[in-house]
Amino acid sequence: MWAAVQLLAQGRPVTPADQAAGQAWWAHVKALADPGMEGRLTGSAGYLRAAKYVVSQFDAAGLQPAGVNGYYQPVKFDVTRVIAGKSSVELAVGGRAEPLELGKDAILGSRGTQPQSIRAPLVFIGYGLHLPEAGYDDFDSPELPMAAIKGKIVVYLNGGPGNLSAALKSFARTSPLEKALADAGAVGTISIPTPKSMDFPWDRVAANASQPGMRLAADPKDAAVAARHPALANLHRIMFSATFNPAEGKKLFAGSGHTFAELLALADAQKPLPRFALKEDLAATVTTENSSVESPNIVARLEGSDPALKKEYVLVSAHLDHLGTSGDTLFAGAMDDASGVASVLEIAKSFSRNRERPKRSMLFVIFTGEEKGLLGSRYFAGHPTVPETAIVADLNMDMFMPIFPLKKLHVQGLAESTLAADARAVGAQHGIEIAADPEPDRNSFIRTDQYSFVLAGVPALAMKFGWTPGSPEYKAWRQWLAQRYHSKEDNLSQPVDTAAAAQFDSFLADLARRVANNPGRPHYEESSFFHRFER
Repeated sequence: MWAAVQLLAQGRPVTPADQAAGQAWWAHVKALADPGMEGRLTGSAGYLRAAKYVVSQFDAAGLQPAGVNGYYQPVKFDVTRVIAGKSSVELAVGGRAEPLELGKDAILGSRGTQPQSIRAPLVFIGYGLHLPEAGYDDFDSPELPMAAIKGKIVVYLNGGPGNLSAALKSFARTSPLEKALADAGAVGTISIPTPKSMDFPWDRVAANASQPGMRLAADPKDAAVAARHPALANLHRIMFSATFNPAEGKKLFAGSGHTFAELLALADAQKPLPRFALKEDLAATVTTENSSVESPNIVARLEGSDPALKKEYVLVSAHLDHLGTSGDTLFAGAMDDASGVASVLEIAKSFSRNRERPKRSMLFVIFTGEEKGLLGSRYFAGHPTVPETAIVADLNMDMFMPIFPLKKLHVQGLAESTLAADARAVGAQHGIEIAADPEPDRNSFIRTDQYSFVLAGVPALAMKFGWTPGSPEYKAWRQWLAQRYHSKEDNLSQPVDTAAAAQFDSFLADLARRVANNPGRPHYEESSFFHRFER
């Protein structure tokens, strides 16, 4: 027992095999984050070059194409770019107008369809969580009933009360929020991130606002997908949206009887927030450029060995797209997420080279459009290239962060399904501690492609290298977020522990094999909120 505990504390010793496997993994990262890939913006020429590289690696591994056109599953997107220089926003109290500076005070959303112009009163609805089935509803409270939301722009803070699970709070921020807003008659939203939930400074948030936003184009099968999986419904509604700089948040609450500092303190403590009408109207004009683009998911198959179980599939996945370029700035996306794609490629090769095939079949899936709102995985979850009911699990990698030795993994979705027991069992074999997300207010649960499968009722996990608060690993993680996340510094010159990446790949391959060989299908725990989506 002592030896096992010691191994978990120290991580697995690095071997020459780890070092060699780490270099093979790094070779893929170098290829995908090369300047010639131009940052792999969804649908761009650079993305398509990167996709060809992935296909060549799947082909060399002897895998079978499992897309629609060979390995490819085309996905169509509507594209919107907000032209901030031709747009305007102002707050109005009576006859007095206070112009807001786009970039400094707020940014306009580009993932939905913005109105060309709007003027409407503002109301503050706390955390903006609509969860009546959990006994909590910011849309309908004694101090601000749902009828008071109609015709208004709602303002809300990120976070939620401490008595709601992190997964539940995160879920309420996705498609249920859009539908709840529309059903209540709201005409727009202003979200305010709390400083502790922000991964990087506001100036980088504002700089990235020039990125084009995307949404899935309407598809003839949308109604059928929505009927099977309401949480995957592809909604197309006109609604104003903006994100407000928390450093300027006080401007929204002038004369309301509440200060932003007071509200922020309550949110930081995960305490209930008041809801109330604000004294201001908001007026905006929004100028956009609209276009369309097509970009593929990439799907490869390895047939299982069991005559019955090989009709079912375990997915191993990551996303290929990143942020492209902006002027002379290249967003190489080495960790986000060339690293995850490289791991899918190496894991796929390890399965293909092993004479002992898993009992279930494997799908190795590389998604497009993750940076635009998990769109490629959302499309695949609703339009899979294999029978929908045959998908038993998804194990996803998104910037899993091998920037220090592997001792612990923080796992998204750990409390939701029986995959937790598999992860812990394999972790013990590898000397890796398996732990839940210690920073739930970052909403990581809904920010990786595994979440699309959660909404489709498929048990799913995503994971990153873990740390202990205050440790050197924690400091390295926070520094990476502040310095490199969604910046030009996420490049090939950053320090990376390639041997630790190889150890992670070995762990994930063994986890995938365990799930594939288990006679029983993984399933959601009855205590999980997401059990309702399972079919």
